[in-house]
Amino acid sequence: PAAGDRDAPALAAVGALRPLIALIERVAVGDISVLILGETGVGKELVAEHVHRRSRRAAAPLVRLSCAALPEPLLESELFGHEKGAFTGAVATKIGLLETAHGGSVFLDEIGELPAATQAKLLRVLEQRELLRVGGLRPRTIDVRFLSATHRDLDAAVAAGQFRADLYFRLAGVVLEVPPLRARVDELDGLIARFAARTAAGLGRPPPTISPAARALLHAYRWPGNVRELRNAIERATLLCDGVIEPAHLPEDRMRRPAIAAAP
Repeated sequence: PAAGDRDAPALAAVGALRPLIALIERVAVGDISVLILGETGVGKELVAEHVHRRSRRAAAPLVRLSCAALPEPLLESELFGHEKGAFTGAVATKIGLLETAHGGSVFLDEIGELPAATQAKLLRVLEQRELLRVGGLRPRTIDVRFLSATHRDLDAAVAAGQFRADLYFRLAGVVLEVPPLRARVDELDGLIARFAARTAAGLGRPPPTISPAARALLHAYRWPGNVRELRNAIERATLLCDGVIEPAHLPEDRMRRPAIAAAP
């Protein structure tokens, strides 16, 4: 199952991302677990991909799972696998994602949504580097690096008893914080051009130009939905325009609302 930020472009070492990219380069060479924090849509999965690509595990799989996408029984089966007959409908043995990622990395998106029982089982995997398939009797050794991400405040979740402190500390060997798009204004023009060119290519058109008024609106807006919201806005504008993106081709009413335009 795919996680959430794969549709954003590759990370560029510009502006506010420079310190993050530099830290990734140092962290990637080891096997320490990495926790990636940031608002929805900032590109947390891209950071995980960057860590994996720069690691000694780059030739092995990077396996991805959104912890919020599946109900608890299916989530455990996806993660740990199951044996034939382990439950109704288990007509064949299934190898879980953690075994599939052997030698590589596993990216667990929305880790803050992991159910309590699954948290306990994942902690055992992190501590012992072995797992037990659902319905299984024999532990299986695995060699994976754990990369996880969340937009939630995990410190608050730990304090509220919603997330295990011991699991949190295991996952957060290194914490990487991805700044929101509003703090990465140096990236805006490059992202706009990339999204417009990609959309136009899919339509069989040349890339549109951006009028000064539209560019000013794009730069003034605070992008609460971050890179994903920008991508959607530019795709829409490219589809609607006749070669030049004007403010009318953007979600102008929403972008001009003071509470959104001036959000911190």
